[in-house]
Amino acid sequence: MIPFLKARPVLSWCLYDWANSVLATIIFTFVFSVYFARGVVGDETLGSSYWGYAVGIAGALIALAGPILGAISDALGPRKPLLLFLTAITILSTAAMFWVLPDPSYIMIALVLVGISTIGFELAQAQYNAMLTDIAAPENMGRISGWAWSMGYFGGLICLVIALVAFIGMGDNVTGLLAISDEQSLNVRATCLLAAIWYLVFALPLFLYVPDRAKLPRQKGLITKAFRNLWRTLRELFSTNGNTGRFLIASAIYRDGLNTLFTVGGLYAAGTFGMDFQEIIIFAIGLNVTSGIGAFAFAYLDDMRGAKWTIIVSLLALIILGIGIIVIESKTTFLILALALGLFIGPVQSSSRSLMARLAPKETSAELFGLYAMTGKSIAFMGPLVFAFATQVTDSQRVGVGTIILFWLIGLLLLLKVREKPSY
Repeated sequence: MIPFLKARPVLSWCLYDWANSVLATIIFTFVFSVYFARGVVGDETLGSSYWGYAVGIAGALIALAGPILGAISDALGPRKPLLLFLTAITILSTAAMFWVLPDPSYIMIALVLVGISTIGFELAQAQYNAMLTDIAAPENMGRISGWAWSMGYFGGLICLVIALVAFIGMGDNVTGLLAISDEQSLNVRATCLLAAIWYLVFALPLFLYVPDRAKLPRQKGLITKAFRNLWRTLRELFSTNGNTGRFLIASAIYRDGLNTLFTVGGLYAAGTFGMDFQEIIIFAIGLNVTSGIGAFAFAYLDDMRGAKWTIIVSLLALIILGIGIIVIESKTTFLILALALGLFIGPVQSSSRSLMARLAPKETSAELFGLYAMTGKSIAFMGPLVFAFATQVTDSQRVGVGTIILFWLIGLLLLLKVREKPSY
């Protein structure tokens, strides 16, 4: 076993990535999002637009709440209570999607549930990311972050295989091994329950085995103090020489491109290349394999060459491959390029997390990871909304996906000015 994973707290922390990855695969990208556009809305292009608007609005709310919750978490000490609450909200809203029937009257219910799930997922992720500084030494942060992200991809992979084989079915078997009826898309909707149970079971080790910070002395006016500390931090971060501030802005832009890709990837495969549910899930399984391999392999380069170097190389590859994906017509070529794209998605995510952890003082890590979530979500509405607007106006998903590449390019150019040495 990898030496760092022999420690139960580290393995338990990594398993939370394994747990929550099913939201990205089953709900946000490959199954429920496609079901919503194709089955609930009945128009894949219009469904893509609705989905983009919902995720964009959720992103704006995350931007408002993220840094405040982070500052309060730092002031209280323990992170688990807030993380547990947010995890529970996410699991419940995910399970509730099971009752969204394939009928346009359920459009608003579906979008509300997706919004709640997105908000809970992202705010919980900020608290979870902040725990990296508590369990990892600086020289190991890149590897542990990368391994956790890799575990997340393979967790999503296994869950997708279960969804395909047991629920949705393959070939002539349209009900899967569990023989769940496909009437009213019951077998597809049941994957929401699968995702909720998966998240619940594999999130438990973090709450059982990862040590939490000590409770700090009770403070009066905690929320007022949190706002005051946040304002002070913002002034420091975004001063003329604010190195961490520059990273937050750069990462916000290129992460928005990634988040938009996750939001519309399955929709693009379905709408532009006519993939059915079986093809999309098989494609998603392959993409998770390459993404997991990339996150694992680049984790070593993160610690050896630096997180910034890893992010730059990965973004360059994403831009080149992304251009190819929007101009080709062949489904086979699309699959090859998309699977290659996966090799560089994980490294951008995991190295951004490890770079943020290196730049963040330990005593304010939750606040800064809240700002990390805020800066990402403060413009997170832009990526989905720009995609939705471009897709709706041009009636072309290719044009919509083309806007994602622009976000990666702008983020890359801004990242070049960031110093990896911890400094505000």
